[in-house]
Amino acid sequence: MSNRALVVIDVQNEYVSGKLPIAYPELRESLNNIGAAMDAAAARDLPIVVVQQVAPEDSPLFARGSHGFALHKVVSSRNYDHLVEKTLPSAFAGTDLAEWLRVRSIDTVVIVGYMTQNCDESTARDAVHRGLAVEFLSDATGTLAMANQAGSVSAEELHRTVLVVLQSRFAAVGTTGEWIEAVRQGTELPRSSVLASTAIARSENG
Repeated sequence: MSNRALVVIDVQNEYVSGKLPIAYPELRESLNNIGAAMDAAAARDLPIVVVQQVAPEDSPLFARGSHGFALHKVVSSRNYDHLVEKTLPSAFAGTDLAEWLRVRSIDTVVIVGYMTQNCDESTARDAVHRGLAVEFLSDATGTLAMANQAGSVSAEELHRTVLVVLQSRFAAVGTTGEWIEAVRQGTELPRSSVLASTAIARSENG
């Protein structure tokens, strides 16, 4: 049976009422599911780690002390066991997260929060490289559309693509409801592999 910890990544005002408003899944949906995941974890005595992005006071995003830096009320109104401040995408980079989890014999991190392809995915990949299993909640994470010199992508396309990639190697992806039920039953979310994922794609394409 997995020894889980819920890792709540960057649920800060910057992504709600600030300069990076989450677009997909719909913000109210992801916030509600983040709260539900925290409540379910607390009910089962699973450790909850809250991660907060921090930047210098003159930064345009996540400036320490700013409204955008502050934790959203969905998180700040609930109890949690540990707060991690980070300056890089992965919640493990330059923080005490790995040691905090090790001391508590945690073998599985459950990722919720923002953004799907940035801090969430970076933390998931980093966790796998550190020997941890990952569960990634598809409707308690989210992102927004992007466009730059490399091209453009919608929020929905970006989110769904990252979920498929993570499920193929790095994480067990499921909804919040599926995860809560797995916790209740003492089971794990189903996993896939690169081989299985590519085989399914080949069969679907004839």
